[in-house]
Amino acid sequence: MSETVRRIVERRVREPEAIAEAAANRVRAKSPFNDRGRTMIIAADHPARGANAVGGDPLAMADRGELLERLCLALDRPGVTGVLATADVLEDLLLLGALDGKTVLGSMNRTGLAGSVFEIDDRFACYDAESLERMRFDGGKTLTRICLTDPATPGVLENTAKAVNELADRGLIAMVEPFLSEWRDGRLHNDLSPEAVIKSITIASGLGRSSAYTWLKLPVVEDMERVLASSTLPAVLLGGEVRDPDAAFASWQRALALPTVQGLVVGRSLLYPHDGDVAKAVDTAVGLL
Repeated sequence: MSETVRRIVERRVREPEAIAEAAANRVRAKSPFNDRGRTMIIAADHPARGANAVGGDPLAMADRGELLERLCLALDRPGVTGVLATADVLEDLLLLGALDGKTVLGSMNRTGLAGSVFEIDDRFACYDAESLERMRFDGGKTLTRICLTDPATPGVLENTAKAVNELADRGLIAMVEPFLSEWRDGRLHNDLSPEAVIKSITIASGLGRSSAYTWLKLPVVEDMERVLASSTLPAVLLGGEVRDPDAAFASWQRALALPTVQGLVVGRSLLYPHDGDVAKAVDTAVGLL
């Protein structure tokens, strides 16, 4: 067990109130943007959905000490503006003092476990708007998968709209990550065709009684100019798992030139790069901004 983990466990056991104290004393970000006017968010909410795999290692993200070390390294790089994660990870980072001056987004729905038969039924069992406000965080993120043949979809949309409403009432960012999804051979697949992404954007953009605080978290697909023309909402680009870093970075750079795009939200491809150099991967991504 690393010394970092020992320190966190000791405080969780002896001083559980230290988490709330750290949240109350945290220096908040003045803006979600860096000095280039861009946002660069590191995502680490994958493990809570049972999605621990990176490349050929099915449990790459399951070592919490290693994940935290990589997160702290990434968050300390110039130009990185914040982090997106579930409560357990964000509270570890609070105890490590790693969130000062950062935009913090809490993941709100994680029950649609990866590979499950109920994956579409992604209920809100993590952060809610009230707890995000109490922790002095900056917003919440919802994964909103829309499957036209799955009867759980209306509930997903209704719960997303409720989250959008409650976050907007508090002036907090509602970061909605929509996908048009379909069941094939017992597994859920996201349709990444431009037409499907456009449809998901137009559906997600209309959820809630106000879109004033809604941002979209979107995949980079073909024909992004046409895709992003389907909404005026601010958008951030998601990274996902990258097999060809050069090709991925090039596609991100092209999409970043479009007017609604505010920056990147990237997780595994920066925290677990092929060459193991987290700082280099993060600096390369920041350089695209």
